[in-house]
Amino acid sequence: MGIKDVEGGATEFSARDYHDPPPAPLVDREELGKWSFYRAIIAEFIATLLFLYITVLTVIGYSSQNAADQCGGVGILGIAWAFGGMIFILVYCTAGISGGHINPAVTFGLFLARKVSLVRAILYMVAQCLGAICGCGLVKAFQKSYYVRYGGGANMLNDGYSKGTGLAAEIIGTFVLVYTVFSATDPKRNARDSHVPVLAPLPIGFAVFMVHLATIPITGTGINPARSFGAAVIFGKDKAWDDQWIFWVGPFIGAAIAAIYHQFILRAGAIKALGSFRSSSNY
Repeated sequence: MGIKDVEGGATEFSARDYHDPPPAPLVDREELGKWSFYRAIIAEFIATLLFLYITVLTVIGYSSQNAADQCGGVGILGIAWAFGGMIFILVYCTAGISGGHINPAVTFGLFLARKVSLVRAILYMVAQCLGAICGCGLVKAFQKSYYVRYGGGANMLNDGYSKGTGLAAEIIGTFVLVYTVFSATDPKRNARDSHVPVLAPLPIGFAVFMVHLATIPITGTGINPARSFGAAVIFGKDKAWDDQWIFWVGPFIGAAIAAIYHQFILRAGAIKALGSFRSSSNY
């Protein structure tokens, strides 16, 4: 039986069967001179482009089919599968290159946890937003009449729901997603379950799928500021911008709560920091 670390109080075995990577520097000048850094940014751009292209096409296709036949189209279940399935595919494809964020909220949560530098986080978010705009632009180019007629796949607060309800739905939905990202990529879990690195994209995709099932009727499900922003830019109508703030503020709050919960409560970051401070003060 391997040696397991014991977390609690100030006691922790020195030998552990996992390794936490060191915190990312706030500004990492060295990465600016590496091709791998720019390759990762390109990967985020292309992945987000493909994500929006497939998912918004699915939304537009469902709307057009449903207009002709209320029993036609893939339905909400199919839309949720499109979003969750594409995240599964794209995270699997890009995780080894960029980490497979494909979402500014995920990037923000990982930045707060010191998993990525500030420069990388900012450039990832820019690449994601540009990719989302280009992905929606392709959809409009291919199906312009349907795109305008059926709302361009833009996120909007649906009738009957207050702004507070919409904001809460985005916060909770993004929390579920980012919490799943942290859990699926936790090096401590990876050390105990060797199959987890292979399956990590699966729970992340399922989290997106489940959140869409719950919140499509409320906000159309954002939980990804780039997705909401790209659709609003290309659709260009006032209604798409009326509640745009919900699809930025909600996901960023949800991501921050998930980062704090995982790092400081589940991983006992606050206790470890306090224990380290006490140990150093004894000398």
